[in-house]
Amino acid sequence: MNIYQAGCQAEIDYKVGVVTARFNSAVTEKLEKGAMDQLTARGISEDNIVAVRVPGAIEIPLVAQRLLEMGCDGVVAIGAVIRGDTAHFDYVCNSVERGCTELQLQYKKPVGFGVITTENAEQAYARCGGDKGNKGAEAAEVVIEMLNLMRQLTQTL
Repeated sequence: MNIYQAGCQAEIDYKVGVVTARFNSAVTEKLEKGAMDQLTARGISEDNIVAVRVPGAIEIPLVAQRLLEMGCDGVVAIGAVIRGDTAHFDYVCNSVERGCTELQLQYKKPVGFGVITTENAEQAYARCGGDKGNKGAEAAEVVIEMLNLMRQLTQTL
């Protein structure tokens, strides 16, 4: 039995998109910075990072799709959906998750899900650099690891 596991240092200079929702910008800008810092720390050159901001989380999959079509090897999706008083929260969360998952399968390229879905602002701040870490940085790390793994599988199988 072979077990494949790729590291998180970029093996080649991948082109990676970062799509960030502007809604809840106090949170999403910190998530975006975490993703950008992580990508460069792992060996992705700034010239190979395509950063785009969209109005809200629902718009993330459409722009992520466009970036994949334009040659990005993977995309980091960044957003913050904080529960309010209506069912709108559930629709937004389901829509963006479904869209990002479908893109991964359709394009066979990773889409790191750095869209946090929280019950309140306190939980959101804890996940954008607070005591729960930075979920944007974690999503960027996942994209690099998955790119390396997909490359490794292609080369060995």
